[in-house]
Amino acid sequence: MAPETRGSGLNSDLVQRAGIFDVGAASHPGRVRQVNEDSYFVSPANGVFAVADGMGGHEAGALASSTVVQCLETIGTAVSAADLLARLEDRILRANMTLHEIARQRGRIVGSTVAILLTFGDHFACVWSGDSRIYRIRHNAIAQLSRDHTEVRDLVERGLLTPEEARTWPRKNVITRAIGVREEPELELEHGTLLPGDTFVICSDGLTGHVEDREILAASESSRCQDASDALIALTLERGAADNVTVIVLRYGEDTPRGAGPTASDAASLRGTMHDPASEAGDVQ
Repeated sequence: MAPETRGSGLNSDLVQRAGIFDVGAASHPGRVRQVNEDSYFVSPANGVFAVADGMGGHEAGALASSTVVQCLETIGTAVSAADLLARLEDRILRANMTLHEIARQRGRIVGSTVAILLTFGDHFACVWSGDSRIYRIRHNAIAQLSRDHTEVRDLVERGLLTPEEARTWPRKNVITRAIGVREEPELELEHGTLLPGDTFVICSDGLTGHVEDREILAASESSRCQDASDALIALTLERGAADNVTVIVLRYGEDTPRGAGPTASDAASLRGTMHDPASEAGDVQ
């Protein structure tokens, strides 16, 4: 399923509120799975960029991540940073309620991780639940702004595992938070100020399971964010891509190349979907 792109042209008021971004996004089922349980949403005009990674097995996982993205698609244009955060919280509550009810009816977990970057003017906020990640690249250095909600991360922070032991821990993929798992969603928030040239990478764990932070940094130094997104997907596929992989790369600043990705009035989304295993494994969506 190709991303659906809507809108054209630039509205000066939207540009002023949303900032100027070069944006690239790509998603692939990987080399092992036939269903892409990842979804993403990109809306520079509204200052919302999100990756969701579904859980619950096959179609249930795709349904879970798609439900999160569908709720985000209704977020609209905020009038302040506080309004944007309030709109996001409302949509996440809706998604959580929907997924929690589906899980109750099916008698099993149906949930989704989510990693969301919000921007308003020169301010940003990272909101997440689960192990999908948000990185920021600033002054040629990469930093993970989100904190993995995983069992293994908790063990490392408590001093019960070393980082080296964590890499091979048999339960390293067990997550401790996700949308739809509990009656109330558990989210974490970090915020800060945007600087021209700041680059953000939002990704599912299908990327970080195969690609190191230093390699994400190197790929994201590309002049076009779409090229960076495609390169990270390609690198993951080269290394086996045992899971679905989704990447959004965006760069903030007045010197952002125009025409390289979605403009400030474009929105694009991809929702979890079936994949034809006979198709070319190198194709990205």
